[in-house]
Amino acid sequence: MQTDPQNMPSFNGTQYLRKGYDLIWQPNIRRFVFIPLIINFVLLTFASIYAFNLISDWYSSLPIWLETHVNSPDWYIRWSAEALNWFVTSLDWLLWPLIIITVLITVFFMFGFIANWIAAPFNGLLSEAVECHLAGDSTAIENLSLTDSFKDIPRLIGREWRKLTYYIPRALLCLILFITPISMFAPIIWFLFNGWMSAVQYIDYPNDNHRYPFRKTLSDIKSYRSGPFGFGLFVMLLTMIPIINILVMPVAVAGATNLWFDHYRK
Repeated sequence: MQTDPQNMPSFNGTQYLRKGYDLIWQPNIRRFVFIPLIINFVLLTFASIYAFNLISDWYSSLPIWLETHVNSPDWYIRWSAEALNWFVTSLDWLLWPLIIITVLITVFFMFGFIANWIAAPFNGLLSEAVECHLAGDSTAIENLSLTDSFKDIPRLIGREWRKLTYYIPRALLCLILFITPISMFAPIIWFLFNGWMSAVQYIDYPNDNHRYPFRKTLSDIKSYRSGPFGFGLFVMLLTMIPIINILVMPVAVAGATNLWFDHYRK
């Protein structure tokens, strides 16, 4: 039985990150947090190094690129170079935050996708443990087995692939905006889109545990967008904060499961 969108109560999705943080420290849940935490720590460390090297290399090559392209016979390239040069010289206070935010969002979300692929069995297990805890079923938590989760790896990989096929064409449309006249708004649109995808990514874990199809996750989220959207945007924001972002994956899994338990389960 699907939730009726007309009867869907308003709720604040951001509060579920705090609830997720509280949940991962519960005695019967902590043991399911360790592996996702390690995976997230390792990949975010590499992502941070890669992102800042990328920004540094781009900054070093920018003067050469501008000098080469500002006199290009191609009007579009010349216009782009002149516009970028004007931004650099006149609005550097705005340009650099936009560049840094765009790079961080892109790199962290790319590595986040890799982390979710690797951690899918562990995240699914964590989500199941949180759901059992919320339902007050401590016996079910004790019976949860990592071995059983490994048996589901082919199905979990298929599920992550389904999310990726949903993500890629929409991401490409957003990225095209970076080479259009409205490119100054592209980082904002990119951030909003990835906030939506964060909600999709994490709310899908409890649905997948119950073998519900991916289209149910999309239907659930669309039935009342602002709550999950606020949750996803807050996840993206925390992902960009060093040290705090290490905890984002397990906290988001637990928080999204709590959100699903309160609003989207049958």
